Amino acid sequence: MADTNKSGPPDIEDIQKTLEKQIADLRKEITKINKSISARSAEMLDDASEQASDFYDTAASRASRTAQQLRSQAQSVSEAARENPVTTTAVIGVIGLLGFLAGIAVGQSMNDTPRRWYH
Repeated sequence: MADTNKSGPPDIEDIQKTLEKQIADLRKEITKINKSISARSAEMLDDASEQASDFYDTAASRASRTAQQLRSQAQSVSEAARENPVTTTAVIGVIGLLGFLAGIAVGQSMNDTPRRWYH
């Protein structure tokens, strides 16, 4: 007299099958999400690599132009120094003297004990 009624409590096997189906569906969704993330990561990596390459090319071009300008200016200064050795010597001497005086001033300002030049 065991009457199996479908309106009764769910069978354990039915619950297990339902859970297994849900787990399988979740695994499929996770796989789709992983593929999507992987594709996006690859795109972002390609974009970043392209931007870095563009930046490098721009920086290299600018550095090359800057080096060319520096060479040109150094050559101009060198030629001017060869053409005017007296003026060059005077300018270098004045710059050296100013540097020496600046060093003395800095040294005096960092000294704790005040000194007078007439003492």
